[in-house]
Amino acid sequence: MANEERVPVTKEGLKTLREEYEHLVNNERPRIVEVISEARSHGDLRENAAYDAAKHDQGIIEGRIRELERMLKRVEIIDDRGEGEQGSSSVVRLGSTVSIEVDGAEETYTIVGAVEARPAQGRISNESPFGKALLGGSVGEEVLIETPGMDMRAKILRIE
Repeated sequence: MANEERVPVTKEGLKTLREEYEHLVNNERPRIVEVISEARSHGDLRENAAYDAAKHDQGIIEGRIRELERMLKRVEIIDDRGEGEQGSSSVVRLGSTVSIEVDGAEETYTIVGAVEARPAQGRISNESPFGKALLGGSVGEEVLIETPGMDMRAKILRIE
C-alpha cells in the first residue's frame, strides 16, 4: 500500500470527504451499534432479520470508513481556481474549467479527480475519455475525444 497513487481532490472535495468521514464515524457507526444491540436483544440471531440487516449495514459503513481513511491518507490538493503550478490557465489541467464546442454546441466542464466526478453537474474525471482528451490542451486547439460509443472532436474555447 505504500506505493498507492495520490488521490487528486479540490479543497472543496477534501472538505466533503472529511465531512462524510466524520459523519460516518460520529453518527452512523454509533447508530448502527445501537440498532445491532437492540436487534440482539430480541433473541435467536439465526432467524433475526433485523440483526442480519443491521450487520449488513454495519459492513457497508465500516467499508466506506476504511475507503475514506485510505483516500484521506493519499489526498493531493488540486487548485480549482485556475492558478497554481503552471501559473496560468493557458493549458487544461486538473482543476481547470474548460468551455468546448462539440457539434456546434458549447459545453463547460471542470476537470477533477475521479473521487469528485459528477458528470451531470459538469465535473468530469481526469480519467474519463473527455478528461484525458482535454488535459494538456490549449485555447483554440481541437482535440479528439475517444469514447466507447464513438469518437468526437471538440474545440477548446476557454480555460478558466
